[in-house]
Amino acid sequence: MAADAEGNPASSDHAGAPGRRVLLLHGLWMPSACMAWHARRLRRAGFAPEFFGYDTVGGGPARAVPELAEALREPADIVAHSLGGLIAVRALEREPGLPVRRVVCLGTPLAGSAAATGIAQLPVLRRFLGRSARLLRRGCQAWDGDAELGMVAGNSGRGLGRFFGDFGGSSDGTVAIAETRVPGLADHIVLPTSHSGMLLSAPVSRQVIAFLRSGRFDHGR
Repeated sequence: MAADAEGNPASSDHAGAPGRRVLLLHGLWMPSACMAWHARRLRRAGFAPEFFGYDTVGGGPARAVPELAEALREPADIVAHSLGGLIAVRALEREPGLPVRRVVCLGTPLAGSAAATGIAQLPVLRRFLGRSARLLRRGCQAWDGDAELGMVAGNSGRGLGRFFGDFGGSSDGTVAIAETRVPGLADHIVLPTSHSGMLLSAPVSRQVIAFLRSGRFDHGR
């Protein structure tokens, strides 16, 4: 469910606060609090961030997608890390009329995750992907929705994902840069960060804010 940047449930008072409403989605095996650093930066930039928490393993997309769609009845933008970006895209595909202007994905394997595919082939580890396994492995492919979709990818290949998937090129250690590219993106940028490092990166935060303001990243930085 949606909550404000202090972890409290979102209210009508918060929804009416100055600044554009931004829902923050975490990735696989992560809590909502992992997005707290970006929430603080967004609030300082004049946005109104809210956390959207969901059960990545036990609930998966079947539960998270309709819950997110309900949270998006009121106008909002989205910032989503990893699996969270796939959940956001699925929600917008399911209900294309939702009032979402812009979505920023951070290291999301929109083209499908080689690491998740590798993990799924190991009986001992397969269960850790839970009900999100299929979405992670297949991705969402091309984007043709109304919302402007931007992608921040990383090329600092530190992460356990590289031990499970053959990336065939640069990666953030968990997701290959090639896995973050699909037709229909409004913009794409690669930064020197790892997959988990995106959660505490000032350059990532600056690019998120740039895209939310203009629909484009600041490639001059």
